[in-house]
Amino acid sequence: MKKFCIPIAAALLLGAACTGCAPESDPDAMTILGKTSDLGKPYMTEIFDHYRETTGESLNILAVEDSEFEDEAIRLFGTEDAPDILLHFHNADLNRFRVEENFLYLNDMPWVNELTDSARAYCTDAQGHLLGLPFWESSVSGCYYNKKLLKGLGVPTTQEDFDGLCDMLLRKGITPILWPGQCSWMAQLALDPVFADAPDGPSRLEKLNAGEIKYEDISSVTDMVTWIANAAQKGWFGDRFLDKGWNDISEPLASGEAAMTFIWDTWFYTNFKPGQYKVEDFALMPIFMNTAPQGTYEGGNLNMMIVNKNSPNKDRALAFLEFCATPENYNVAFNGISTVSVFKGQTTNIQSQMVTDAKASIARQERVSTASTKIVGYNAEDVMHALNALLRGEITPEGCVKRMDEQRIEKSQASVSDAIFG
Repeated sequence: MKKFCIPIAAALLLGAACTGCAPESDPDAMTILGKTSDLGKPYMTEIFDHYRETTGESLNILAVEDSEFEDEAIRLFGTEDAPDILLHFHNADLNRFRVEENFLYLNDMPWVNELTDSARAYCTDAQGHLLGLPFWESSVSGCYYNKKLLKGLGVPTTQEDFDGLCDMLLRKGITPILWPGQCSWMAQLALDPVFADAPDGPSRLEKLNAGEIKYEDISSVTDMVTWIANAAQKGWFGDRFLDKGWNDISEPLASGEAAMTFIWDTWFYTNFKPGQYKVEDFALMPIFMNTAPQGTYEGGNLNMMIVNKNSPNKDRALAFLEFCATPENYNVAFNGISTVSVFKGQTTNIQSQMVTDAKASIARQERVSTASTKIVGYNAEDVMHALNALLRGEITPEGCVKRMDEQRIEKSQASVSDAIFG
């Protein structure tokens, strides 16, 4: 997820592929760098056009092919052609950019209080620095379930209740959980409470990233891995789940073959294909994977506008972020977009009924996305491969955790050595 190293003047032409992202050749205009698919989102093209029309300012939109984005972005930050604003998720790849040296911390910006608590937390690093302005569609990840299939069975509020529900569904001939083994996000949902819930003193996250502890020293990680192995062995994931991927999730849910899956609300409005059961037949409860007694939800993963601290245009870039964070502007951009609110004054977006109905539960059990954003060296595909080796019977739960540790440490070391700034 061809080597892409072309002069910036040529690279700018890629923006023409994005409707509303037509590049401009104004050498004095701000440059915004992002993935081609990200920059083509309707709310992104809308905010760019609205900025141009409202202010009369130009923008140079630098769109890079998705598969080449990380390497090309890092290459550009090693040259004088570095963009003024980088559009990036708060994930492990961001560590490759040497954040402190290259980007402004935005803690004191006038728009900070416009952000919802969960959006602000997502964009905050482990040291408490706000890294960027989130400007993206948001979602809530949890356990989405078929209300009709669970009618009369009760909605679980504890891990014990959830496990009992899975047993009851299996006895009724229904696959309890649609588990797409070729997808990689499920484990991070369970790991979030392990590392987001900080006790007094140094947190597990701080100790893990400092190399003072490993996954194998944290019982909750082994508890999760063991639960996944036991669930598969009991048949809670159904047959051939290891072969199921992104395109195999919808049909079993729409037909009623499976009752639940761990996913996010916007999936139902972008990828779900109704069958016997429609979107309105589904509801939301917490995920139970043996790491949080009352379950957990994950807040949205958000693309951020990050400002190049070494840019001569940094003041103009900050003014652009303030424009984007103003209610009358972001409400134009997100008009009719299905998303959980990222800004407190967001009024034109559409929020799913599933999320609205579970609002009180989400308020109690939601964690900011933590595993994939703040664990140095975390890689979702590595975790998926380790879990699949476990589920094929190739390694034990302890061996799975050990493999996850080894791959995480290897990635964290590589992220330092791969950084290519001068």
